[in-house]
Amino acid sequence: MDAAETAILTRRKLTNRLIAEHRAARLRPFFADDASVMVGGGAALLGADTVVAAFDAQFRDAAFVTYERTPQTVEVAADGQTAAEAGRWTGRWLGRPDMTGRYLAAWTKVRGQWVIAQELYVTLAG
Repeated sequence: MDAAETAILTRRKLTNRLIAEHRAARLRPFFADDASVMVGGGAALLGADTVVAAFDAQFRDAAFVTYERTPQTVEVAADGQTAAEAGRWTGRWLGRPDMTGRYLAAWTKVRGQWVIAQELYVTLAG
């Protein structure tokens, strides 16, 4: 595993932890300013501030526990400036069955740091 893959996997682990801790504002540095996220239900979130606001709203739901992304592959472009991460995701709430599915994340390097440019989530169960 090269340094870029390790950095991306480390940042994914940190985002999972921040989501589990319900710390929306701390997620902001992990997203490009113009990030876009297509959530499992089909809604598009455009811009890092919108993505963080959506997490903040989700965290206010007393039944919400966490979202966890489990990477299965990370592929870095030859120029070392972009990467694709693919894996499975799980959403957990108290008293409800888990939601699960697949995701794809596009990472890009901004000022030497890997940030999420796009994410696509597909809900397959729940």
